[in-house]
Formats: sequence, C-alpha cells, structure tokens
Amino acid sequence: MESDKNIEKLLEKYFEATTTVVEEETLRVYFNQEGVASHLEQYQPMFTYFSKAKEEQFTKVTSLSEPVKPRRRFNYRWVSVAAAVVLAFGVYFGNDYREQREAQKVYLQTKEALNLLAVNFNKGTEKVALLNEFEVAKQKVLSND
Repeated sequence: MESDKNIEKLLEKYFEATTTVVEEETLRVYFNQEGVASHLEQYQPMFTYFSKAKEEQFTKVTSLSEPVKPRRRFNYRWVSVAAAVVLAFGVYFGNDYREQREAQKVYLQTKEALNLLAVNFNKGTEKVALLNEFEVAKQKVLSND
C-alpha cells in the first residue's frame, strides 16, 4: 500500500497533468481498493468511474428476426445530371427572356422618340396654319389696293 503522502504528491501531479502512465495506474489501483484514507475519499468516485468507463464497450443491439438492410447509397451521378439539365433550361429560357426584355426596351424607346417627333410636328403644323391665315390676310390687303 502506498503511503498517503506519496498518493497526495501523485494527486497533485495528476491535477497538474504531469503524471506518467505508471503513476496514473498507481492512483487507479489505490482508489479502487477499500482502504482509502478518509481525507482522500473525495477523489475515489472519480477514479472508480474512470476504471469502469475504461472497461465499457459498445454493443449494438439488433433483432435477429429482422435482417439488416443494406444502406442505399445516394447516387450523385443523377444529381449532377439533373443539375446540368436545370442549368441548360436556365440558360436557354434566360437568354430568351433577356432578348424579349431588350426588344421591349427598344420598342419603348422608339415609341417615345416617335411621340416626341409627333408633338414637334404638330407644333410646326400649327405655325403653318397661322402662316396660311397671314397669307390669306395679305392677299386680301393686296387685292383691295
């Protein structure tokens, strides 16, 4: 049995993380026995837990009546084909949509330019109408002389 002073020194080294594997095994053996000093009993549950946890093993529980189904692998090839098809449709219809938008923009610009031309042409014809009235009045004045 190790002396209490030696165990206290090993505990101090253990909590500073400077113990060796052999020293840690000495601590595990000491705390797994029945004759632990009363002032060191507070550390006993920790070391007994570590010993029990070390012995645990994972066992998968399966029913023998149910056969194990193989996992279906996700087929990335079909996903890539679907992505390529979506991309192709997007490029085709996106290009068509862009051309329609450009044509509509050009149509609106042409319509605006023709409206501006019509407004200016109407102003010019109003001035010509006034000029015609002036010409008629001038002819009256000249014919009265």
